[in-house]
Amino acid sequence: MSAAQGKQYDRAYFDGWYRQSDVGVGHREFVERKVLLAVAAAEFTLGRRIESVLDVGCGEGIWRAPLRRLRPGVSYLGFDSSEYAVTRWGAKRNLRKAGLAELASQRLAKSYDLVVCADVLHYVSTAEARAGLAVIGKVTGGAAFIETFTNADEIVGDHDHFQDRSPAAYRKLFAAAGLLPVGLHLYVTRKMAHSLVALEKGVGGA
Repeated sequence: MSAAQGKQYDRAYFDGWYRQSDVGVGHREFVERKVLLAVAAAEFTLGRRIESVLDVGCGEGIWRAPLRRLRPGVSYLGFDSSEYAVTRWGAKRNLRKAGLAELASQRLAKSYDLVVCADVLHYVSTAEARAGLAVIGKVTGGAAFIETFTNADEIVGDHDHFQDRSPAAYRKLFAAAGLLPVGLHLYVTRKMAHSLVALEKGVGGA
């Protein structure tokens, strides 16, 4: 997550939206379903089990536990701009402090089997989204799970600093980063798309 001006991703924020809310973003079953989907897509694309995961805007790193239950030993690295989340969970969950705009300056591997950016882009500026997606496009080795909501969606949850962008605007951002849609918030790079048949690709994925 990126600390939008005036918005604090502190303990109260995570308590309110991830532990006490009825929306479900932090509920174990909800997170596990997304993990299963993302892992399956990455492994289908790669033709093998995933070994590495990069989680951009990871918050408290809630993807790490279900990922490691599903694939014990998988390497997990998370980045978030929240001072609270990284201070509290950084050492235990391998989280580092950086927002999307700072991702390019971090010491990253050349590629990760699965890249996650869940519930993040619609809270940052277009410039920051563009910068973060550029890096994600370069380091995605298998598939990327990029959960994003637009002004065409009926959002139930956190509206504070929600960015009023259209589906078309996001498609342009993804295309500029070399990310092609395969459905259900999943994306692959142009290189990996060559291994997919026509109907495995989403709209604009040709």
